[in-house]
Amino acid sequence: MHDVEAVVLVGGKGTRLRPLTLSAPKPMLPTAGVPFLAHLLSRIREAGVRRAVLGTSYLAETFSDHFGDGTALGLEIEYVVEDQPLGTGGGIRNVAKYLSTDHVLVFNGDVLCGTDLNAVVDTHRSTDADVTLHLVRVQDPRAYGCVPTDADGQVLEFLEKTEDPPTDQINAGCYVFRRSVIESIPDGRPVSVERETFPGLLAAGARVSGHVDNAYWRDMGTPADLIHGSADLVRGVAPSAALPGPTGEALQLDGAQVADGALVFGGTTVGRGVTIGEGARVEGSMLFDGAVVGAGAVVEHAVIGAGARVDEGALVTDTVVGDRAVVGAHCELRGGLRIWPDVVLPPHGVRFSPDV
Repeated sequence: MHDVEAVVLVGGKGTRLRPLTLSAPKPMLPTAGVPFLAHLLSRIREAGVRRAVLGTSYLAETFSDHFGDGTALGLEIEYVVEDQPLGTGGGIRNVAKYLSTDHVLVFNGDVLCGTDLNAVVDTHRSTDADVTLHLVRVQDPRAYGCVPTDADGQVLEFLEKTEDPPTDQINAGCYVFRRSVIESIPDGRPVSVERETFPGLLAAGARVSGHVDNAYWRDMGTPADLIHGSADLVRGVAPSAALPGPTGEALQLDGAQVADGALVFGGTTVGRGVTIGEGARVEGSMLFDGAVVGAGAVVEHAVIGAGARVDEGALVTDTVVGDRAVVGAHCELRGGLRIWPDVVLPPHGVRFSPDV
């Protein structure tokens, strides 16, 4: 696909993932050992795309500092910074002058997806579409807006969330645009592709195609989704060419020390310099660089931030522990809690409220 370029929208603040996104944008959070965006870029490169334009805003310099010109990934990467939030459509329009191909793959930078990108482009070309949407079938579409298509794969309408959806097809956040359509989006103001651009194209009689499949798909917008998506990458359920080690029950990075009697499984990522003590049990979790899990502690489906400490005998489940925070010995944290960076919780403290 040398004649197709990619645009990745990575300008969001990731407020639903705080406190993790206080110091890094959502696409740069460590996920299965590398920034989440590295997984998407690896799949773009695998599909044969050679050039990607990143639409950035929040903490924009973190992207260029890490990925540089893209050479290490086999890509040419260009960075375009939004001075003000422009929405999905405005963000795409903002990069238009940096594009040179007639057809452009566009991605929401917070979606983990296993679809065949070449197949999406093939659908776009074979139907002579102005825009093609990747649509994924989900078990419960009530939580999403639905996108019905006709027998020829043409999109019929864009529906808001409803308790009685007419289809199980939802917008998966991956598109193919004709560049002329991108250039027709209003410039310099916020625009939503979902609410303005796509419905406007349908009303104007444009061809909007849907490429429908059952590929792996997860919106990485919440801590629970981030944790589960990372575990799926480590276990090989979600595809990536950027994993820094083999898939399996756990991914252990350089300098990590896991005591012989510890149990680490379920797609856990053990970051660089992490220490896990004797008898500890860590399941399906993300331990960022330098974290410590004490002897006999239990960590389940949680994020333990960089340099944070879970002391001996503590229980941490379905919780985000911020960087450098301390969970005291025999403390119990469960049920969607978020512990801010540098907070110290005393031994034997018990917390059940998410308002910590």
